[in-house]
Amino acid sequence: MIYYFTRWLPGVERGKAIAIFLSGSAIASLISGPLSGLLLQVSGFGLHGWQWMYFIEGMFSVGLCFFVWFWLDSKPHDAKWLTRDEQDALVKAIDDEQLAREAATPIKPSLGKLLKDRQIILFCVIYFFIQLTIYAATFWLPSIIKKMGDMSDFQVGMFNSIPWLLSIIGMYAFASLSAKWKHQQAWVATALLIAAAGMFMSTTGGPVFAFVAICFAALGFKSASSLFWPIPQAYLDARIAAGVIALINSVGNLGGFVAPTTFGLLEERTGSIQGGLYGLAATSIIAAIIVFAARNKPKAAPITAPGKPSPNHARSITPEHKF
Repeated sequence: MIYYFTRWLPGVERGKAIAIFLSGSAIASLISGPLSGLLLQVSGFGLHGWQWMYFIEGMFSVGLCFFVWFWLDSKPHDAKWLTRDEQDALVKAIDDEQLAREAATPIKPSLGKLLKDRQIILFCVIYFFIQLTIYAATFWLPSIIKKMGDMSDFQVGMFNSIPWLLSIIGMYAFASLSAKWKHQQAWVATALLIAAAGMFMSTTGGPVFAFVAICFAALGFKSASSLFWPIPQAYLDARIAAGVIALINSVGNLGGFVAPTTFGLLEERTGSIQGGLYGLAATSIIAAIIVFAARNKPKAAPITAPGKPSPNHARSITPEHKF
């Protein structure tokens, strides 16, 4: 879906669109908390509550396949809800951006040499740190909530939805601000520092204070996730965008393995996840610093006289873009 936006929207509009899109995951968390609490109480046909929860919630994804297949238009010229002039204007704006990238990087990139580009590696690292925080909070927030008092699964689910509600508001607010005052890296860094502060503060008080702090952390790391994607989208050549976005997303989603596993080991050995929360605060700060090294446009190619390529052209291409 992130690649899909590169084929439908010019760069100036992608920030808000991605924020709206990723708010869907926050809305899902908002709904799934109470829903999962109710489904855990279901039993029958030899299945336990958690099995019913996985089955019923999984069927929503299966149903979505049919919706996407029949209702999602592949490209602007397929959209019947746009006039022909609107379709042409949209395609032209996107094509003009791509032509500018190709002029800056005249050599056609090769997917087999992606890891030679330091920027792509940097994108993977930043997104991994962001996802690490998101997954850790998602998996361990219910445990923090349960420490607030004796609650049923449904009540835990209701409290679990509050941080995601705040994150929806935060994502759209940050996207609107970043569209008005352009400096995407600074906005990502700001969101990450909010996440770091929330994670750190969650270790300094009681369970209720920890929950409030995690709410602010959720606002930060979900906003950072939506603010991050316009940077690689603007940097990437459309000829390799799909593959690179898949790579970044895949590396980032490794956080889904690292965060729960690390937190589980820490809790088993120390009886607390406090050390893990310190670690998440630190990784968010590191990500906030290194995001300023990420570029949202490729380096311009050396200018030569028309029809007279520089004899040192091969050497003039930086290693970062010599795919």
